[in-house]
Amino acid sequence: MKRKISLAFLVLAVTSSCVSKKLYTDLENKFADLKKENRQLQDDNEACTKAKNQLDLDLAALKTEHDKIKSERDKYLADFTATDKSLKTLQASYAALEKNSDEALQSNMAKNRELLAQLEAKGKALAAEQERLDKLKNDLQESSKRLAELEGMMATKDAAMKKLKETLSKALRGFEGKGLTVQEKNGKVYVSMENKLLFGSGSWAVGVEGKKAVVEVGKVLAANPDISVLIEGHTDNDAYAGSGAITDNWDLSTKRATAIVSILSENKGINCLNLTAAGRSEYAPLVANDSPENKAKNRRIEIILTPKLDEISKMLNEL
Repeated sequence: MKRKISLAFLVLAVTSSCVSKKLYTDLENKFADLKKENRQLQDDNEACTKAKNQLDLDLAALKTEHDKIKSERDKYLADFTATDKSLKTLQASYAALEKNSDEALQSNMAKNRELLAQLEAKGKALAAEQERLDKLKNDLQESSKRLAELEGMMATKDAAMKKLKETLSKALRGFEGKGLTVQEKNGKVYVSMENKLLFGSGSWAVGVEGKKAVVEVGKVLAANPDISVLIEGHTDNDAYAGSGAITDNWDLSTKRATAIVSILSENKGINCLNLTAAGRSEYAPLVANDSPENKAKNRRIEIILTPKLDEISKMLNEL
């Protein structure tokens, strides 16, 4: 609305054959204010480009669109400045043209009207580009807000996993030095139990001491129902030498994993939908199978605890 009023004043001034210095100064100040406002908006938009690395790719398209709009806006500003300069030149020579014939005067007035129409068109184009720029700014602000919420949720998940690791370490303290370790890495908690604690050679029957350790793990899982649990069975690279239902290390590692699942399932506080058993055979060793000691480390059960990330995934999809 302010731009339309300014243009109306400009038309009145030109057609009245006289442009006051105050009116010209007001127009120039308003134009400077528009430039200042655009520069401020540019600074604000650049400040919005800082976001978490995980969402950089998601925001890249918005940044590209922002750069495109900024380039187009600068082009419109350049055109506007050039047109405004032409108008000033015409205004300076207008007094001299008054002495010419009516035909020449009418011709120059027509040119002035054409220039004014161009100015109005470019003003509308600038307003449209400004509207698009404002929308992009709002989109970036909304993305930044969602990013902050996502970071808060991830921090909460990390804190919960740290607490879970501490709880497990405390519950399993009595099994220290018996081939049991508890670690936290990559946002997950790993409970690793060597087979010497759980199984006899070639067997998938869990011993008394090993069952105690698994039961303690189950108590912690029952108190944390929002945790996904993957139980992996691992062997060394020695070929299975037994007979009967087991044919190879794949079978053996799978049966050992399901044996652990069976013990955990006895705890009614555990949601069995959260449990998954997997046999990895000899193909995910911790160390090289080049000594009896290293082979003993590779023969193990790993219980991998992962927080459910459904809510975080949903928020990522909305960004």
